[in-house]
Amino acid sequence: MAKIHTIHANGSLPKPVLWQKMHSYFSLVKNEINLSLSADVPKVEVLERELAWLKEHLSQLNSPVVFCHNDLLCKNIIYDSAKGCVQFIDYEYTGYNYQAFDIGNHFNEFAGPRKQLRWGWCPPCHGQPPWPRTGVNGVDYSRYPARETQLQWLGYYLQAQKGSAVTPREVERLCVQVNKFALASHFFWALWALIQNKYSTINFDFLRYAVIRFNQYFKVKPQVSTLEMPK
Repeated sequence: MAKIHTIHANGSLPKPVLWQKMHSYFSLVKNEINLSLSADVPKVEVLERELAWLKEHLSQLNSPVVFCHNDLLCKNIIYDSAKGCVQFIDYEYTGYNYQAFDIGNHFNEFAGPRKQLRWGWCPPCHGQPPWPRTGVNGVDYSRYPARETQLQWLGYYLQAQKGSAVTPREVERLCVQVNKFALASHFFWALWALIQNKYSTINFDFLRYAVIRFNQYFKVKPQVSTLEMPK
């Protein structure tokens, strides 16, 4: 990830894709999705208020805009043990974005298993019916990396970028940014799941997944929003 984040386009860096995509998703949800499908889905007014809060709060953190994968869950990571190398796949959501979003999203994906269907469903073009609807019971946010693991991971990441030792303050600063942007990751994929629930032909319980991500967003927000950048 550190290597990918050092890729730069010619000229000035583009704006982060996060807010444009989030507003686009929210617009679809607001205008085309019936949120009464589940009592557990927040009302449109609540979502609009939270999206405004996220943009105002996170934009002030000064997270660098870098070239991001934006969807780095475990099944998008291939480890070749023979060669001792790691490769990423599935660049569908790649684009310039906040550094802390890419990392926070990766930490969130420790919970599993959003894209398990890509490996187990039969698309219509094969002339076969899809497998039975798959649930999301495997999502477990107790797997979100503990603080000690985060600091170790972020230390390695910063060292790989800088090519030299980093200070505890640098690691702590990034840790705060990452945990705050992890909120945006929950919100982003929850909106995405609502849209998928309406339009996708994949046999996956997208509505339930959206509820899980919204629930986790509101669960961790009080604690995460009080984190302060180190002085």
